[in-house]
Amino acid sequence: MPSHAAYPFSAVVGMADLKLALLLNAVSPAVGGVLVRGEKGTAKSTVVRALAALLPELSAVPGCRFACDPDAPDPECLDGPHDGPAASERRPARLVELPVGASEDRLTGSLDLERALTEGVRAYEPGLLAAAHRGVLYVDEVNLLHDHLVDLLLDAAAMGRAFVEREGVSVRHAARFLLVGTMNPEEGELRPQLLDRFGLTVEAAATRDPAERADVVRRRLAYEADPEGFALSYREEERALGGRIAAARALLPEVALGDAALGAITAICAGFDVDGLRADLVTARTAIALAAWHGRREVTEDDVRQAVRLALPHRRRRDPFDAPGLDEQRLAELMEENSFEPEDDPDPSGGGEPPSEGPDGSAQGGDAQGGDAQGGDADAGQGDAGQGGEGQGGAGQGEGAPVPVPQQSSAGAPFKPRLFTVEGVGEGAPGRRSKARGTTGRVTGAARRDSGAVHLTATLRAAAPHQKARGRSGPGLVLSGHDVKRAVREGREGNLVLFVVDASGSMAARKRMAEVKTTVLSLLLDAYQRRDKVGLVTFRGTGADLALPPTSSVEAGARRLERMPTGGRTPLAAGLERAARVLRTEALRDPSRRPLVVVVTDGRATHGPDPLTVASAFAGVRTIVVDCESGPVRLGLASDLARAMEAELVPLDGLGSLARVVRETRRAA
Repeated sequence: MPSHAAYPFSAVVGMADLKLALLLNAVSPAVGGVLVRGEKGTAKSTVVRALAALLPELSAVPGCRFACDPDAPDPECLDGPHDGPAASERRPARLVELPVGASEDRLTGSLDLERALTEGVRAYEPGLLAAAHRGVLYVDEVNLLHDHLVDLLLDAAAMGRAFVEREGVSVRHAARFLLVGTMNPEEGELRPQLLDRFGLTVEAAATRDPAERADVVRRRLAYEADPEGFALSYREEERALGGRIAAARALLPEVALGDAALGAITAICAGFDVDGLRADLVTARTAIALAAWHGRREVTEDDVRQAVRLALPHRRRRDPFDAPGLDEQRLAELMEENSFEPEDDPDPSGGGEPPSEGPDGSAQGGDAQGGDAQGGDADAGQGDAGQGGEGQGGAGQGEGAPVPVPQQSSAGAPFKPRLFTVEGVGEGAPGRRSKARGTTGRVTGAARRDSGAVHLTATLRAAAPHQKARGRSGPGLVLSGHDVKRAVREGREGNLVLFVVDASGSMAARKRMAEVKTTVLSLLLDAYQRRDKVGLVTFRGTGADLALPPTSSVEAGARRLERMPTGGRTPLAAGLERAARVLRTEALRDPSRRPLVVVVTDGRATHGPDPLTVASAFAGVRTIVVDCESGPVRLGLASDLARAMEAELVPLDGLGSLARVVRETRRAA
């Protein structure tokens, strides 16, 4: 049989910030979990899964599905009561993984309303929150998880209890766990409100040092060749880390957070203009956990500095297009302004490693964080440069023709645009744009279905006339399969918003690109808030480019838009043809996600075939044509295009409050 030995935590090369953040949460789960941001292939999942093997074993009541502690059982445990001296069993802490496609019932547990009606009992099947109690709950690609599931997850993590409500029947149980989420920012960001609910955040980036990369590959190959033998070679290091976690947990209640240290924490949080007080609480808890990890009984300046680096970067994000980060120079200034010494350290030597060292003895602090940030920025720069190059290449002027220097213009402040929706009722992923049937939203009716929540009133109405004939004699109902009705819900879905943007010379010559970029940026922000996927097609010169393939990362769309060059002729037909191909491809990949196409153009075509001949490719597709034509004399070509595409025509200055923005931009020019 193949071995399932986990990759040892101690064998992970580098990633000191990530390992430290995980260990601090193992010491003090009150810190609030870890969000790991990083590019693909950086061993984020490997490190998280390795953590569970380090956690101390726990005592649990035998047979309890909620892993109650025999010394302090949950008085509301559904498998209880556990009165008197209960037997106990020792078992490892669990690592529970929440898949991206999980349902609400899979996460919180499910109530069997049919048994509740017929037998009068609360038949509850625990979910993943119950399984993770007193262990680790790991969510890979947390940014792709539906928002309402993330809300439920973070509420349970914050309160330490899970609540399940179904048609007036409610259940609650303990759910205290170490929460770890990983995400690739290229696939979309979490909302700032959800980011704030994670205690700590770290950036994970692959090392650029060839020697370290070789060491990583060498260790991975050795592990794959002999997992058991490889894990055995790190057994002593793993035992030492596990013992250190247990010792830090025991020391944690004795760690003092002096008034000077607390004053420094609150002053730094205020100095960074962080919203709310969660940042102050998390930073204080992290500093206390750091002191315990290093064997000290009082928080030091180094503890505060490192806690700030872990707890504040993701709370500095104000705009949805902002990347999390921390100004190191500003941090140094605030630390200097609020410098302090421990008030009374009973063990000046600390009894542990110096705070400047990570869990594996590697250098910790600014260098490690800076290295991650530098690696991430380098990747982002390369990606944008490559994309920009592709755009310019596709828009060439032809062989032998002089290549003009592409022009760029910046977008203004985004505004709130009109809401555009897709007609009808869809069945796409939950979002906030168009009407859709799904598992969330208001109940609009009842139907016979194989799955879904039971519609209590409709089920009772269907069963009531048959009770006498079925010989009902007790308090419970006598149901048949035909009686059970499932709730039909109508909520909102996210759509695929595909932007088709004219980047030709006519846009730049008339100083309209700033207005166009402001419009598209505002629509991108609206798409972010409505949980849409976005794509960006640009056309200029002799061709069109897919500047941004459909993605959930509207941040990537904003970057592509800002760096989009302009100039050359106007191949409008090529842009429409490219957009039509994208729609056909996406219809195969995600048939339930309905498209919304936004064409931003003045309708002029100075290269290629007549764009009206391509309009039929958009039959049945909800399309908006944003008319960029300006000036006293107008040809109305965008109106002709909209008529051929059966699209809604909207003037550039007719999108919400853009009229004021356009007037101010033109006045300034």
